[in-house]
Amino acid sequence: MKVVLAFSGGLDTSVILKLIQEKLGAEVIAVTIDVGQGDDAIELEKKAKELGAMKFFCFDCKREFAARYISKNILANGLYEREYPLSTALARPLIAEKLVEIAKREGADAIAHGCTGKGNDQVRFDLAIEALSDLKIIAPVREWGLTRDWEMEYAKKNSIPVSKKIYSIDANMWGRSIEGGSLEDPSFEPPEDVFLWSKIENEKDKIIKLEFRNGLPVALNDESVELSTLIESLNKIAGSYGIGRIDHIEDRVVGIKSREVYECPAASVITKAHFALEKLTMTKWMLDSKALAEQKWGWLVFNGLWFEPLREALDEFMKKADEHVNGSISLRLGKKSFSLAGMSSDESLYHKEISTFEKSSFDQSIAKGFIDLFGLQSVMAEKRDV
Repeated sequence: MKVVLAFSGGLDTSVILKLIQEKLGAEVIAVTIDVGQGDDAIELEKKAKELGAMKFFCFDCKREFAARYISKNILANGLYEREYPLSTALARPLIAEKLVEIAKREGADAIAHGCTGKGNDQVRFDLAIEALSDLKIIAPVREWGLTRDWEMEYAKKNSIPVSKKIYSIDANMWGRSIEGGSLEDPSFEPPEDVFLWSKIENEKDKIIKLEFRNGLPVALNDESVELSTLIESLNKIAGSYGIGRIDHIEDRVVGIKSREVYECPAASVITKAHFALEKLTMTKWMLDSKALAEQKWGWLVFNGLWFEPLREALDEFMKKADEHVNGSISLRLGKKSFSLAGMSSDESLYHKEISTFEKSSFDQSIAKGFIDLFGLQSVMAEKRDV
């Protein structure tokens, strides 16, 4: 039997790599997908081989992740429960796609992952793998009842090097999540040492400018760059002000409420800037309808339904809706905060000569007839009910 394992090098997947060999007598191919988490591929390969992996693959998918996944999230102003920019959720279908690709190429019988039976990722991985293949799915933590304490003891007995960190960390270029330990108590304020991307290094205000074309950021401070590079740069710039911290109670797919702490500097800034430019360039009817579509899009992605026709259809709507979202947004960065500092667009629907309080071409007298017709039925209904 040959098994492809999604390998992060952390406690779960390190233990699982050994257990699959031990319990199933299977050969293991370890696969790591680089979506901007900052892992050392050489060290990961060394660890995987030492733990008995027959092969190790590492794919650099940062550009692909930005182009095929994050771009769609930006167009959709993708947020779950109005706060979470879907960073972890977005990466799972891409990782699953690469796992399936390797499994088919290497003639593997199954794909294994380290997701727990309480989390969201098991849903995302399982559904993506099932959509893309007929391969068997092995989820040792869920199926074999593994716990953190047991894994630590197993690792110690089998000389498996693992980090002593008390938090569970997941990261990619769109965000970093921190769970577990003292953070499981919602009344406990996250200590500064849990943050890595949003350590406060700058406090003096700074103005930055983002330029958008068809709804996507294409330049930072007048320098044109591809999306993955822009995101990585903005993570550093905004993160140095402590921007992008998110602390909220999240409803998991499986029904459990969990306390989630995230660092999403670039995602937070880009999403706010993008929405501001949409409001400048879209009709109010488009904005209202798009808001409904965005909520459904975020729900689908969070719940692991990336390979769902509705998500694909909504992507086409978002793309069409953002055709005129072109222009630039300036933002003022400050300690743990940022705000809009100006915007401009050749396709703006805001016209000063119409909205000004000074003399303009707008004929105010036409407003009376509009008011009477606009509220006609409401007024009639109120009088009827008196």
